[in-house]
Amino acid sequence: MPFEPGDVVFLKSGGQPMTVAAVEEDSVECVWIGEDGELFRETVPSVTLTAAPDEDVEDESEDEERDEEEADRPDADEVKKPKRRKSA
Repeated sequence: MPFEPGDVVFLKSGGQPMTVAAVEEDSVECVWIGEDGELFRETVPSVTLTAAPDEDVEDESEDEERDEEEADRPDADEVKKPKRRKSA
């Protein structure tokens, strides 16, 4: 899988998200922030990386779920108001 600078990647074995800084023939230079806020920069073999899920795809699936939920709800015109009891 080709990576480009700016892509967010993970090690296939897990870990923190990293940002691709540069791409070489068989390796990728990545940067990330450590737990204590320090900046790390390391070159790793490209075969050890996987791309992070595309946020746009996740957002679209959330939108679809929301649309489905709204479709299940009755329209305001369809909702019948309870009848009021007349007081004696």
